[in-house]
Formats: sequence, C-alpha cells, structure tokens
Amino acid sequence: MSLDNFIEFRNVGFAYGSRPILENLDLAVPRGKLVAVMGGSGSGKTTLLRLISGQLRPNVGQVRVDGRDVAGMSRDELYRHRRRMGMLFQFGALFTDLNVEDNVAFPLREHTRLPDSMIRDLVTMKLEAVGLRGTQPLMPAELSGGMARRVALARAIALDPQLMLYDEPFTGLDPISLGVIALLIKKLNDALGTTAVMVTHDVHKSLEIVDHVLFLAAGKVVAQGSPDEVRRSDAPWVQQFINGEADGPVHFTYPAGRSLAADLGLQGDGHA
Repeated sequence: MSLDNFIEFRNVGFAYGSRPILENLDLAVPRGKLVAVMGGSGSGKTTLLRLISGQLRPNVGQVRVDGRDVAGMSRDELYRHRRRMGMLFQFGALFTDLNVEDNVAFPLREHTRLPDSMIRDLVTMKLEAVGLRGTQPLMPAELSGGMARRVALARAIALDPQLMLYDEPFTGLDPISLGVIALLIKKLNDALGTTAVMVTHDVHKSLEIVDHVLFLAAGKVVAQGSPDEVRRSDAPWVQQFINGEADGPVHFTYPAGRSLAADLGLQGDGHA
C-alpha cells in the first residue's frame, strides 16, 4: 500500500446473493483528501462505505484502510477501527429520544472514559464548530432539517476522526442549508486533516468542495479526476451524469432478460 493512500480497494468483488455489485474494483483515496463517489442508483456507492467500515466483507480482494485489511480484523480490532471513524448518515440518524447534548456525547461516552464535565465541554466545542452552541437541551423533533444535519455532523466529529464517511449528506436540504453543510464539511475536513469519502448525487455542489471524484458504474470505476478534469471531460458517461440526461450509456430500464410479452403470456400478434 502506498503511504500516500489512506484507503485502497484491490481487485474487490462483492455480491448480494447472486446479484453482483462490485467487480474487480480498484481504487485509492489519498491521505487527507476529500473524495466524492458518484454513480447511478445501485452502482455500489453505499456498499463501498459499508466495506470501508467493516459492516460488509468482500467476496474477493482486499479493502485496506491505513495499511490494514479490514476483512481480516477481529471484533476488537473493528471496534478500534470504528473509533477512528466518523459517519454522517443520509438523514442524520439522530437518536430521537436523546437531546442534542446526549446525541453528540454518545460516541464520547461509548469510546472513552472521560469525566462528564470534560464530555460536556467537548460537546459544546463540537456544537460551536457547526454553529449550534446553545442547542444542547433541544430534542431532535425541535430541530429543522438543516440543524439536525449539523448536529449529526457534530456527533460525527466528536472523536476527531482520522476517517470520515458521508452517505448522501445533502439529501432533503433546502439550498441554504445545503450550502451551509457543504461549507462545514470542507472547513472541518481541512481543519482536522481528515481523509473523507462522500457518496453523493449532488454533482455541482460536490465539485465545489471535493479534491477528487470517482464515478462508479457496473461495479467499477468508469471515470475519475479532479473537479476541473470532471467538468472538462467529454466522456459520455460523465456528461450524462453531470447534466442529468435521460439518454446515454446509463439505461433507465432494468435488464430483465425476458420480454414483456413473455411475462404477460402474449404470443404472436400480441393477443393472449
């Protein structure tokens, strides 16, 4: 593994049952960089995050994080691996029965033995970092969508992780909240020197903040490059995705393998 890469996928294959998701996948995420992973639905983006975190294990190949093969980790090693990792889920995934303070404090209480007074101070600092100091007593139901996402971000960075994973962090946000979250992700990543992988469909906002982009299709990396390289790309797949075009190499229909007539029991001239 190159010392310049924090994450490496080496000839990784993964399938859900008989349905292949990733095939012979090779990719690298440079240390300290924010990398966006884009692709159509079902292309394997979220599966990629689950392999990095150790929730799934590849059928073949290796997923290496900071030089360690995740699939070869014991239960205790996986626990330590996840302690170094922060995760921002698609809709925040706050604990609805806990207030803001307890939500942000959760990973600190789970992974450390710090006294409550220090945990409270750290929670205040993390909330200050996302512009929400003073919201500690509020419940998730009292927060707007953008505020809830920022609380979830404060929780994700509570342990100053070396690795951040973002699963569709912009979903469901209004344009202002989206811009705020994007700016926070960029600033916090730069400040912490964190390596980050962000799965996203928001092409234009993502290209403003990331260092590198990977496009997945059919279980493989079909294109990659810096934001400027992606914008200048004339590759049909990239252009279709960036411009949201209906026609192109990515098909709308599922490859069923049977005709509609056969499924409906129609023959000849179309009559049953």
